[in-house]
Amino acid sequence: MLFDCPAPAGHASVVDSQGRAHFCSELNISRHLTRLKLNEHQAWLGLNSLMTLSYAYWNTRVRRIPHSIPCAKARAVQTRRRFRRGLVRGDPPSLKSLAVCALAFAMIWLTLLSYTSLTPPADNIEQLTWLNSLEWGYYKHPPLPTWIIWLPAMLFGVQAGTSYAVGAVVTLGSVCLLWRLLCGLHGRQYAAVACAAVLCITYYNGRLYYYNHDVVLMLLATASALFCWRASSTGLLRWWVALGVSLGLGALTKYQVVVTGTCVIVFWVWQRGWRDQGQRTGLLLCILIAFLIFAPHVEWLRTHEFAPVAYSLDTVAAPIVGNGRRWESAVAWIADQLFNRALPAWLLLMSVGCLRARIPFVKLGRASSSPKTVDSSKVFLLIWGLIPLAFVSVMSIMLGTQLQSHWGASFLLFVVPAGMELMAPRRWWGQVPARALIIAFVTIQAILLLVNYLTSPRGPVSLRDTHWRAFDSTTLAQRLEGPIHQATAGERICIISGPPELAGALALRLPDHPLVLIDGRLDRSPWISAAQLATCNVLEVREKPEVPRPKLSPFLPSLTWCVRRGVPPGSRTTATDVCALTASGQQ
Repeated sequence: MLFDCPAPAGHASVVDSQGRAHFCSELNISRHLTRLKLNEHQAWLGLNSLMTLSYAYWNTRVRRIPHSIPCAKARAVQTRRRFRRGLVRGDPPSLKSLAVCALAFAMIWLTLLSYTSLTPPADNIEQLTWLNSLEWGYYKHPPLPTWIIWLPAMLFGVQAGTSYAVGAVVTLGSVCLLWRLLCGLHGRQYAAVACAAVLCITYYNGRLYYYNHDVVLMLLATASALFCWRASSTGLLRWWVALGVSLGLGALTKYQVVVTGTCVIVFWVWQRGWRDQGQRTGLLLCILIAFLIFAPHVEWLRTHEFAPVAYSLDTVAAPIVGNGRRWESAVAWIADQLFNRALPAWLLLMSVGCLRARIPFVKLGRASSSPKTVDSSKVFLLIWGLIPLAFVSVMSIMLGTQLQSHWGASFLLFVVPAGMELMAPRRWWGQVPARALIIAFVTIQAILLLVNYLTSPRGPVSLRDTHWRAFDSTTLAQRLEGPIHQATAGERICIISGPPELAGALALRLPDHPLVLIDGRLDRSPWISAAQLATCNVLEVREKPEVPRPKLSPFLPSLTWCVRRGVPPGSRTTATDVCALTASGQQ
């Protein structure tokens, strides 16, 4: 160990054979050299060792080092200088620095999104409603996302902020897994550029506070990609086991996991895995483990008339007629994913290319890797980046499925490394200076933050959108609180019945925090028993069927509400009903 701090007062400064400055007591050096018959180089080495041992003794025994403050200041200066040199040379960021950046990214975006959203996203409300009963399945989706949010909700409360934090953790966890995968393939600098571009995709910044099945599936799909690469490259069974677990959990999240399984099979076939006994055994073991994890949900589906499957079919009802219209729908969906949702990511990559030419950097040597590894990694990234989009598009063309825009959220992050492989050689991305990346990333994020604010309910009136976040559920709950209190004579509302989004939003805002009876149906609300429904005060909210659903506003002009006691919602009995109309500007 050599000292790099400046010499304190009263000591002589010396320089070793490598040009580094040290300090020692004022000695008659020449006299001692003559007595010990040592040359100058040997003397300095011995003196260095002596001072190192002395420093260690004082640091561990006495713990009072009078020169610790100057040393700390010197180390801080050296750290800042190394950081500045790293920005110019393009030194790859460390995991600690990426964690700090991710935390800052989450805090900035969650603060803005919490401020600009008058109502939590409908998917967050759905999960906060379902966690009242842990089941093996629900009427819309498999159960895993609800299981995940249950513990944080029990610890921090069933509130919107809990779902925001869990959604951000899961999303950023997916990005971290992608960073880990790309680090093993092409190095940390390449991974940093790709992850910065991924965070510019609108799914992963403006929807950072979303917590739904797509978000959890993205985490498991990214984990599956990581395990798939390690299983195929190492042949170890433990990675095949991990891949089977991630695929099984993905099946408990959303049936769209079949896209992830398709990517695994395509890469296995490309590698001719059937020729290797270990690859064949690993794939069979992976499939077996995934099926065992998914089996309890299959039994639940059988006993519940395959309700999620029926819901999935209902969401894609009214199939597109005509091959021309099907192709047009598929092309429009791909264009929306690549050139609308992912447009900021491409802008960042192009901006990095422009700034790279203006900032000096140190040319890095070519990484030593076999041609087979290079080809395999490129094909792997292309498969995971292109197969999901192609799979969904082919399904739409063949079945006439009405494509939903959010179906690409779980897999769009893989498009970025696939695009990087096609845009430029990977050594080019490994030489991008950190300063260029930071400038481009901060600029694009600032623009996205500004756009999000201007189009929110807090922005200028002329620029506000009419999305669900503009629905002022808090004000509506406050307007309903007084009349409901009068109708129930001060008794507590235990259940609120109605559409899941509206009823769930009001349940979060009302002081009684009632349970939600989804669409007035007990089969969709396993957390409510028939006995509860027969004895509790039930608030029924709905929109008048003869009035078309208007654009979301602070109030729903066609909203009606009724308080019922001991009468199932939808009953014709009106003896205990207290009903009113809540219209815009009236009580």
